[in-house]
Amino acid sequence: MSKYLFKRILISLATLLLIVFILFILLQFMPGSPFNDERITPEQRELMNIRYGLDKPVLVQFVNYVKNMLTGDLGVSYSISRDVPVTTLLQSRLPVSFELGFWAVIVGTLSGLIFGTIAAFNQNSIWDTISTLLSVIGVSVPSYVFALGLSYYFGFQWRIFPILFNLNDKAMSMVLPVISLSLFTMASIARFTRTEMIEVLQSDYIQLAESKGVTGSRLLFKHVLRNASIPILTVLAPLIVGLMTGSMVVEQIFSIPGLGQLLVQAIQSNDFNIVMGISFIYSALFIFVMLVVDILYGILDPRIRVTGGE
Repeated sequence: MSKYLFKRILISLATLLLIVFILFILLQFMPGSPFNDERITPEQRELMNIRYGLDKPVLVQFVNYVKNMLTGDLGVSYSISRDVPVTTLLQSRLPVSFELGFWAVIVGTLSGLIFGTIAAFNQNSIWDTISTLLSVIGVSVPSYVFALGLSYYFGFQWRIFPILFNLNDKAMSMVLPVISLSLFTMASIARFTRTEMIEVLQSDYIQLAESKGVTGSRLLFKHVLRNASIPILTVLAPLIVGLMTGSMVVEQIFSIPGLGQLLVQAIQSNDFNIVMGISFIYSALFIFVMLVVDILYGILDPRIRVTGGE
């Protein structure tokens, strides 16, 4: 297993480097420049390019960027907060996005497992129909539509929760964004949980366990849920990354000072270093989660044997 882990880590690092390279190249094709102020003369713009090293060949810029990145230096902001280190800008926004995503993952996963389990154990009943209907709605309707609806009714009409994010009242301000983000996860997990559990419940080893008198929570957690968890985990992994890094549109709707809001501002102003920094965090987190999922496969199902492992 150690050989497999070592190989997977090397592949993950190489993939992350390739992603950074592709992003760096694509940013060079963005229209305009970080210095789009009409008051800046061409001579001044050229001097600023020289100051920040943007006059050098693209490959030289990329090598310098990677060298600095390995030391924890993601560059400075060109326009949003000029000359402020990108790491400084991210430090105040990362916790907000991660906290929002964390609670959205918890709410979406638990509610999805509950709805999917109820539907599977009550197949073709009214509970199964309700769960399926909620899953279809949750998957079909974008999260920002839910966000707008919740904001209008619960924030504007009934004034139960704040419309805009307030750090002084973080708990109440998180409720509507968390619900908006968690609905898609809830629907996806509920749908896959129902499908996988029905398949597991019809298998021979479950019928054997029931014939031995195994019922209730013991049957659910020890046999059914564990054997159905691998496909669910596969679906959950990319959803976790998306939620943990927040949603750009939802953060904009509720004015949440997170990574998504900063990324939108950086793209609009061609602040390349901020775009690169946030994209690097997203990519690294996604690769890390997928690596953890590969490890969990072997823990959840000992039958799985990977080339290079034990």
